[in-house]
This record gives sequence, structure tokens and C-alpha cells, in this order.
Amino acid sequence: MERNQVETRYKWQIEDVFPSDEAWEKAYEEAEKSIDFASYSGKLGDKAALLELLKKNDEFSKKIERVYLYASMKHDEDTRVSKYNAYTAKCMALISKYSAEMAFFEPELAEQDKAYLNSLLEDKAFSDYDYQIKTLIKRKPHVIPENEERLVALAGETLGSFSDIFSMIDNADLPLPEIEYEGKKVKISHGLYGMILHSSDREKRKEVYEKYYGAYTGLINTITQTYYGNVKKDVFLSRAYKYNSCLERALSSEDVKEVVYTNLLKAVKGSLPSMHRYIADRKKILGYDKLYFYDVYAPLVSDVEVKMNYDDAYAYVIKGLAPLGKDYQALLKRGHDERWIDVEETAGKRSGAYSTGCFGVHPFVLLNYQPTISDIFTIAHEMGHSLHTYFSAHNQPYAKSDYRIFVAEVASTVNEVLLLKFMLADTEDTNLRKYLLNYYLDTIRATLHRQTMFAEFEYEAHTRAEKGEPLTKEVLCDVYGRIGKEYYGDAIEHDYNISCEWARIPHFYRAFYVYKYATGITAAINIAHRILSEGEEAVKDYFKFLSSGSSSDPVSLLRLAGVDLETAEPFEFAMREFEDTLNEFEKMMKL
Repeated sequence: MERNQVETRYKWQIEDVFPSDEAWEKAYEEAEKSIDFASYSGKLGDKAALLELLKKNDEFSKKIERVYLYASMKHDEDTRVSKYNAYTAKCMALISKYSAEMAFFEPELAEQDKAYLNSLLEDKAFSDYDYQIKTLIKRKPHVIPENEERLVALAGETLGSFSDIFSMIDNADLPLPEIEYEGKKVKISHGLYGMILHSSDREKRKEVYEKYYGAYTGLINTITQTYYGNVKKDVFLSRAYKYNSCLERALSSEDVKEVVYTNLLKAVKGSLPSMHRYIADRKKILGYDKLYFYDVYAPLVSDVEVKMNYDDAYAYVIKGLAPLGKDYQALLKRGHDERWIDVEETAGKRSGAYSTGCFGVHPFVLLNYQPTISDIFTIAHEMGHSLHTYFSAHNQPYAKSDYRIFVAEVASTVNEVLLLKFMLADTEDTNLRKYLLNYYLDTIRATLHRQTMFAEFEYEAHTRAEKGEPLTKEVLCDVYGRIGKEYYGDAIEHDYNISCEWARIPHFYRAFYVYKYATGITAAINIAHRILSEGEEAVKDYFKFLSSGSSSDPVSLLRLAGVDLETAEPFEFAMREFEDTLNEFEKMMKL
């Protein structure tokens, strides 16, 4: 289907960003002319000059975010249109120019004495920037002299090359072979691999698994050196900036304490018997003598047919999110009626789904809706992101309106959990109940158990490198294989291929990132439970969190919603949720 065949009501109202390309061109020119920050260099010790710069920076950032939003949305409507590729490229060039002009800002402000920085915190004129200043004060011990900073900056491109090399291997040069699929010879891709692994054809799963991993194991020496180089880069930067470890440096960038990371690892490892049970159940349900890793995504319950068109699915989501109250439901309805959402799959449109937006305009959601259960959850998920953005933007000044990545998946997952609980309570269809319970188990396994397993591997790899131990392919495969056996248990066969799985994970080139998926779902499970068990009071607390933007560190903001990740309880509760769901699933499957 071409875009011009889609009814207007199923297209996002991009005119709310700019009414036309001509208006965009004009706004771009205005943004370009407003880059004038270099003259403030050397003046940040003067409060008046600093405040003027901060406000000027806010105004420019609002402009560039809006022009970039329009360009990226137009590009994603139809990626075949080169005009909007050029628009996004122009925006990126402007952002680079801006970044270069503002490069002096943080180092110069960090050089100011602590008394001056503290005086800014006491000055109401700087209240919009208080959290930004507090984090700068915390980072002061890690600010290095200007000449050292310049050397690190000069090395920046080289240090980032390990990630670039892996990306080229993974997306361009990986020698993935062809397979016979649906009567045609097709080259294996990352997407096709995932699709076949979720199918019920075991022979095809085995074939694609062995050929896919064969491509990585054939390059294992090259990938080992690439990953080892990336870890050594992390060690170098943590020492250059005077951190005790790579983990401390990564967590400080999100303003998160190490106890959150250790709480996560401890709770998940303490609950692994229930994970082992689930893997053993999978083997039993599938009826295999031996279970292999190409079987872990095979369907346990036959697909449930859903015949809901988009409007009915959206109405069902609104109904399912009733525990969040009428105001939340009214905003969801607004999103539908005021065309925040681009619904249909069309030729050239970007695949998948996402939520986007900028300050001063309502959020937008891109979908490629199909009548499946998964896509109903996608509506709830993306609108969770959007309303988090909406509440933060409407309750915080611009400088504090954008929430951190650490909490980015919380609101979206709260919506998914609430919808799932509603669907379970709303149906008497036994097969649908089995499907939903299995869906929930697999969601927790993939987002909590698996990401924590990744986090443990990263921690051990970096700790070894910090001690000066070389990371050979044997070391990395042994470490990953041992951790994998611990997490998955004895009911599954652990082959050489799966011990090399670390070699195909792109997120490992952004150290200590994956744990945030696990903390996000942990917080969401706890918040959803509190909303369902405590009602209005819990909803009020949750709205405080949704409205908080980046007004404080993310762990403190989650406390507003009643979740304290610096304690063990939220993680232990999430693990109990998995076990309770498993008990119910086993009962329904008569295991």
C-alpha cells in the first residue's frame, strides 16, 4: 500500500510540528543563525553571563529538536524520498556545529570553585538548572586538566573505532550463507534468523542456528580482538577520568550507585531455580529428548488469532489501562483522535514502532499495525513512552523535561504489564490464557534474566581486563559458557556455538548498558503490582514519577512511585512474579 492510499485519520498530524516544508526551511535557517555561543567562553564565572548562556542554549535546543523531529518523521514516512534524507543530514551537521561551539561549556564550568557552584544552587534564577549543576559538582573529582582532555578528545575517533569495526562486521561483512526458506533460496539475515527461531519448524531452526553461528565462529579471532580492544578502551577511559572501575564510570554517567547493579545480579542469581524449571518445562512441552538453544524461542502454545482492527485494538488498550485513571485514559483517547499516531504499514515506511516528540509539541508514535496480540501490546508500550514524555514536558521546565535512559522503559512496560493482567482477567479462553502466561514468562526471561546474564558477563570481562588479564577467545567463551550454564541449567544442551554468543551482541560495545533493561522491567512489575493492589494512592505516586523528567537522579525519581532499587525487595518481588506466573502456567499446561 502506498501512503496516499491511507485514510488521513490513520496518519500522524505532522503539521503540528511544521505546516509545510517551507516553514521547516525557514525554521532551520533561524536555528542556524542562532548558533552564537563561542563568545561566552571564559565568562562562565560571571553569573549573569552564565544564566544568559543557559537560556540561550535552551532556546537553540528547542529549535533544533523541532526541526530534527520534522525531518526524521518525514524521512520515516517514506525512506525512499531523498529530500528528507538531506533534511536529516542538514540537522546533524547543524548539531555538530553547535556541539563544537559549546565544547568549552562543561570543562570551563567544572573548573569553577565549589563555593561558586554551590551559590548557583542557592540562586532561584538557576532553579531550572539545579540538577545539572549538582551532577557537575559530583563529577568535579573526575574532571581532568585541559591539556589531558584535549588528548582524550583527539583520541576519541580512534577509541570509538572498535564499535565501528564490529558494526561493519555485523551489518556488512559477516559471511552469512543462504538457506532454503518458503521455497526460495534466501540469504540469512539477523531478522530472518530471529523469525525462524520463533517458528515451529525444528529442522529449519537447527539449520539456521548452526549456519548463523558458523558465520560468527568463523571470525571469532577477529571479533575477540575487536571486543578486547573495546574493553581496553573502557579501562583506559575509566583510569584517565580517575574512576575506580569501568562499572563506576558507566554508572556515574546515569547518576546511579553500584548497589543497584549488585542488587540486580544477586536477586536474579538467587532465583535461578525457577528459570531452570521453566527451561525443563519447555523441554517437556515440546516433547524433545534433548533441548538445544535453537529451541528456546519455539512456540509452546499455538498462536491465538486476533481479529481486532486498529480502532478496536486501541479502544481495548484504553479499557485495559483503566487502573491508571480517567485522566490517563482521556489522554490516550486524545492521542487517537488528534492523530498522534501513524498506523498503517506502507511502501518505504520505516519498520517497527517507536515514540518520538519534542518540547512544545505533543508526542508522536510510529506503528506498522497488524491484527496480532503482539501489536496490541505495542500500542500500549509506545503510548506509555508518549505519555511519560507528555507528563514530563507539561510539569518540568525545558532543561529538566527529558527523562534519562535509565527510566526510559519503565512507563512503557508498566502499560504492558497492566494490559496483560487485564487480558488474563478478561478472558475465559483457555488457549489465550496459556498464550498470555507464556508471553509474560518469555518477556521476563528475555528482559530480566537474559540481560542480567549479559550484565554479569560484561562485569567479569571488564574486571579481568582491569587486572591486566588478557581476554582471549578461550577466556571469553569459557566465561560466557560458564555463566550461560548457571543461568539456563542442565535441561538444555550447552554447545560451543552458544558459548560464542557474546560475539554477536552489539550492545557489548556500549559497556554496562544492558542492565538498564533489567532494572526497567523490575521497576515496572513493582509499579504495576502496586497500582493494582493499592489503587488511587499508588496511581498518584506513579504520576509524580511520570511528571518528574530529569529533576533528580533516576533512582530517587523511581522512589516517588514506591520503588527503591537501592534495596533488594523490588528485584526479589520481580523474581517472585516470574515464579508465580510459572506456577500458574504449569497448572494450566498440566505439568
